[in-house]
Amino acid sequence: MTPISAAGAGSSLAEVARAFLKLGTVAFGGPATHIAMMNEEFVHRRSWLSQQEFLDYLSATNFIPGPNSTEMAIHIGHRRAGWQGLIVAGSCFILPAVIIVTVIAWAYVRFGKLPQAQGLLYGMKPVVIAVIVHALWKLGRSAVKTAALVAVALLAVVLTALGMNELLVLVIGGLCALLVSRGNVTDGHRQKACGAPLLTLSPPAAGVALASTGASAGLWPIFLIFAKIGSVLFGSGYVLLAFLRADLVERHHWLSQRQLLDAVAVGQVTPGPVFTTATFIGYLLHDAAGGLVATLGIFMPAFFFVAVSAPLLPRLRASTTTRHFLDGINVASLALMAVVTWQLSRSALVDWPTSALAAANLFMVFRLKKLNSAWLVLAGGMFGIVKCALG
Repeated sequence: MTPISAAGAGSSLAEVARAFLKLGTVAFGGPATHIAMMNEEFVHRRSWLSQQEFLDYLSATNFIPGPNSTEMAIHIGHRRAGWQGLIVAGSCFILPAVIIVTVIAWAYVRFGKLPQAQGLLYGMKPVVIAVIVHALWKLGRSAVKTAALVAVALLAVVLTALGMNELLVLVIGGLCALLVSRGNVTDGHRQKACGAPLLTLSPPAAGVALASTGASAGLWPIFLIFAKIGSVLFGSGYVLLAFLRADLVERHHWLSQRQLLDAVAVGQVTPGPVFTTATFIGYLLHDAAGGLVATLGIFMPAFFFVAVSAPLLPRLRASTTTRHFLDGINVASLALMAVVTWQLSRSALVDWPTSALAAANLFMVFRLKKLNSAWLVLAGGMFGIVKCALG
């Protein structure tokens, strides 16, 4: 990177802050949309980097855990304004969503028992399930490219259903894909599909009744759980569901399954990264302080991994071994996501209207490819309010 003068550094930092604050405020639609917006803004409009550089950075984010669109923002900030730009770009991209999600979490805790809020989520949750299923289909088509990877995915589904730790499932998936690749030299030229953009589920808002499950959650345990998740999460942002459910619902019993689905819905209706679901959950567990430490925990690894891996990326991307291992991690991640979606659907599809709503929205997300799913989720929320009002 070309050295930046003292005067130019300040100017560049301010420019980076403005650009990513704006982007973080309007970046609805999920990671695929975020990446497209960054390409338009920073390659074509501002000419901060070339198309090839942009593609190189996009490829680089697939080799490290964490939210791809946030890591892309961090890379671009570093490219534009050095190490300070790295911090400023990532922080400004995340900040608008964190503020919005915190406000929604406050409203959820304070007003979640209102019939209007219950009705809103009654209609939104089935749409969330439909959008996740659509995303699974799209991601699976790009990630599961061979019969061997199909077998890895099925194995991961079985292991997850049997209750194996999700981290172990990911490692086994990566090792299985690597072992298969050793016996098939033709696989050496395949492109890695890991890290398909964090995915789009533009949904819900508002809250629901808060169970008294989070009273025992301390700030340090909250931070450690979310730091662990941010350090190991490959694949789609919806794999986040698997980790959150395993730690917060099953192991610690800090959240109910319904609260988890509500948190996912809230994380999707706001702009910016899906990982701001952590902000909402942290608030439920320990008020504003919990939201802050959960946010720091889940995003800090992304800054660390980008900073550490940037000099190593050319060598990593050229490694066939790394590519195959990450292929396996990716399909195992999708398997985790599929199992959790099935489990969460039992909390969302509670009667025939919600089942019909999910089916109708599934049809629409497959047929109307350019329709932002946020509109579908909002429409589902309106349906839920009307349905509950009419009884």
